Amino acid sequence: MLWVLACSPAGGAAELVPAPQRDLLPTGSVATVVLAGGCFWCVEAVFEPVRGVTKVVSGYAGGDAASARYDRVSAGRTDHAEAVQITYDPRQVSYGKLLQIFLTTHDPTQKDRQGADRGRQYRSAIFYATEAERDIAAAYLRQLTEAGTFAQPIVTTLEPLTRFYPAEEYHQDYVARHPQDPYVRAWVPAKLAKLRRHFSDQLTDGR
Repeated sequence: MLWVLACSPAGGAAELVPAPQRDLLPTGSVATVVLAGGCFWCVEAVFEPVRGVTKVVSGYAGGDAASARYDRVSAGRTDHAEAVQITYDPRQVSYGKLLQIFLTTHDPTQKDRQGADRGRQYRSAIFYATEAERDIAAAYLRQLTEAGTFAQPIVTTLEPLTRFYPAEEYHQDYVARHPQDPYVRAWVPAKLAKLRRHFSDQLTDGR
């Protein structure tokens, strides 16, 4: 089942998306969430410094093929999205806070693209593993719709998480290992600057 929730109006990415009015209650010390917001290098770099996040893995989710590898996904042959699997401690950072960071640091109004990247593999998506996650995410997108947070419709999809495939090793921690890569220099600094402007109290270095 694929859900697409539309939002209303302020174009492109919002400077700061309001926090969700509903959230998951912490039920333990370890949880995971899978999110897709364009190139997984960028999304991974956003979540790695967040306090309470213990691991971020770049990979693929949401496809209709029985396996996933970069050459096929990047060619649009499998319908997988480039995604990240975030392992976190719900006592330190909540599911809702991670969604707020996600929706603030990428543009959820761009359909099947993000920045210069085009194709279904770059779609904006929240992959839910439980009904509770689905309900919280759906309520949050409705909240943003009613608040008129964006001028264009949110095209972020809610998709059931059937399987997450870790990407090839050379994709892991890519920004940290290749800070001078031209793509990294073109797209990542603005995302990290926005993260630090609005979520400095949620970062491991406090900046």
